[in-house]
Amino acid sequence: MSGTVDLKNVSNDVAKDIIELQNKINSFKDGTMDEERFRHYRLTRGVYGQRQTGVQMFRTKIPFGKLTCEQLVRLADTSEKYATGNLHLTTRQNIQFHYVKLEDSPKVWAMIGEVGVTAREACGNTVRNLTASANAGVDPDELFDVSPYVQGVYEYFLRNSICQDMGRKIKPAFSSSDKDSAYTYFHDFGFIPRIQDGERGFKVVIGGGLGAQSIVAPVAYEYLHEDEIIPFMEAAIRVFDRYGEREKRHKARMKFLVKKLGLEGFMELVEKERKAIANKRYKINRDSVPEATAPKAVTPPTTTAHNLKKYDTWLANNVFEQKQKGWYAVQLRVQLGDIKAPEARKFAAIVKDYAADDIRITVNQGFLLRFVRKEYLPHLFNELDKINLAEPGFDTIMDITACPGTDTCALGVTNSTGLAVKLEEVLREEYPHLVNESGIKIKMSGCMNSCGQHMAANIGFHGSSIKRGPLVFPAMQVVMGGGVDVEGKGFVAERVIKVPTRKIPDVVRYILADYEDNGGEFQYFNDYYYSQGKRYFYGILKELADVTDLSKEFLFDWGQDQEYVQEIGVGECAGVALDMVATIINDAKERVELAQQGIKEGAYADSIYNSYTGMIIGAKALLLSADVKCNTHKGIIDDFNEHYIVAEKIKLAGHASFNELVLQIQQQEPSEEFATTYLAEATSFFQQVVQVREAQLKSEGGDKLVVDQYYKA
Repeated sequence: MSGTVDLKNVSNDVAKDIIELQNKINSFKDGTMDEERFRHYRLTRGVYGQRQTGVQMFRTKIPFGKLTCEQLVRLADTSEKYATGNLHLTTRQNIQFHYVKLEDSPKVWAMIGEVGVTAREACGNTVRNLTASANAGVDPDELFDVSPYVQGVYEYFLRNSICQDMGRKIKPAFSSSDKDSAYTYFHDFGFIPRIQDGERGFKVVIGGGLGAQSIVAPVAYEYLHEDEIIPFMEAAIRVFDRYGEREKRHKARMKFLVKKLGLEGFMELVEKERKAIANKRYKINRDSVPEATAPKAVTPPTTTAHNLKKYDTWLANNVFEQKQKGWYAVQLRVQLGDIKAPEARKFAAIVKDYAADDIRITVNQGFLLRFVRKEYLPHLFNELDKINLAEPGFDTIMDITACPGTDTCALGVTNSTGLAVKLEEVLREEYPHLVNESGIKIKMSGCMNSCGQHMAANIGFHGSSIKRGPLVFPAMQVVMGGGVDVEGKGFVAERVIKVPTRKIPDVVRYILADYEDNGGEFQYFNDYYYSQGKRYFYGILKELADVTDLSKEFLFDWGQDQEYVQEIGVGECAGVALDMVATIINDAKERVELAQQGIKEGAYADSIYNSYTGMIIGAKALLLSADVKCNTHKGIIDDFNEHYIVAEKIKLAGHASFNELVLQIQQQEPSEEFATTYLAEATSFFQQVVQVREAQLKSEGGDKLVVDQYYKA
């Protein structure tokens, strides 16, 4: 390992992560670790299989999208060396590389790790990247800068034992103001600043989400003190871990658990967990993200923009004065979120000279610069225009959000990138007067999973298909009415009609024509949409959905030179795998060993949670050996008690039931004494699990294969 990857310039934690990844790759390559178990592991290390076999998408984890110039240059260099030379900016404020060889992923991580960028928990069933308003810290409307809070939450949950084996992912977001520019309303956790009696805190929403069943997050707290946000999140994640669905993957997000239990019921369970968490209050270091400062003042080489008309438009909608008077923030459109390595390096050099060394990736796949002097703006515009980063219309109808779709994603149904480029061309050429129209957002995804956030768009599209006899035409489901209004109210879009992809430009033309004719009385597009109603727009667009007389041209998706073939792969987050009971028991053993390590390191809360998980996994293994399905931790506890404790196949010293043994975790403070006692009980329980399984093997004559859907619990 040390001969192939240089780890001397990364932290100990990162070195440990990279060494572990390399070892797992070696185990997978030599056949000692099966493919599905390796997949489950690598996802939590940012390594995600592409649509194309044999290559990976490598995802970084960049809290609130903050990058330095040095980091951006290193990411560019890394992509050139190990990927395609492209940096893809995502709606989660991450950067992704594509076409990375599996064996190169530790080297990729080492390169970016040297400048403080990680891949740990960038994918998989973890607390994913924490997003935030890109203008946090400079927003004229903010009560305070949320950036340090995002950083604090990121650091607290990274590698935290409670979120390493969850049933599904958790996505948090922090908005800088009530305008909700971070879209907190569709996140698992959403935070909006509040001040009460002079104390900082947050309005908290929980259990929102997009996708096939989109849900607006209900309000958990109108005000929660700043010192309580991490304890609340930890308690809520524990509830999600114990009660959340794991077998039915499409029902495994927090939004469904909150809906099932009701907000009040969910919050009652959260309160019960508070005793068990180590930190009843957790103070965020407000100085963890110091305010950015501009470079030393210089005289710019040019003081006049070379294209005054374009500059004036750019100045009107891409630039705003910060809350720090006299300083300006500059927002940059990045088409499809893609920037090539040479341009990224040039961009970093421009930023270094004329803005703060604090670049923010935006949730609509662009960039935001801060602390730019007013006199620099003409020259900055000229320099950005040379690398195609000075297009007007940031976050307007012109600025279309799109996921990679069938370019690289196995779940993609249609090509969202080709369509996005076509629509931007149509808007630029036919609707130049809408360049300032920020009340209409267009977003699209290659499938219904909403990576392009189409359900949060005023006009949105997701990949689909339409059949006519033996022919299959690429299509887009049209959705309308999503987004955030001027007061920060969040809307989830409604499905209107499905239309062949080649007719989607006409869909936009029809909608805009009707809006310009009939929407004049409305200040916001969604007011117009909801006043007319879904059936009204279905009627307007119905003729475009007709496939009766479509020519051969319509069999070709946008950006494709071959006829459309519907090839929907199995997504990396929703696959079905096979496993052996013995392997699951080994997982339980690893958890017990981690609990022992936690005692030695004085990490008592981590030790306790690993003891708990070890017992759950051990119980799960024996239930699966008896063909009992396991879809939640709570279900495992109840079923194991019935099938093994009541049936007297396993005896628990000092406890009347498995529930009583395991759920001590809810009743006890995370002290050294309890951690030690709980570990001893977990160790004893695990030993009995091994003995029972050995007896089963003698009668069965061999190990047993089980499905990964059940194993996820």
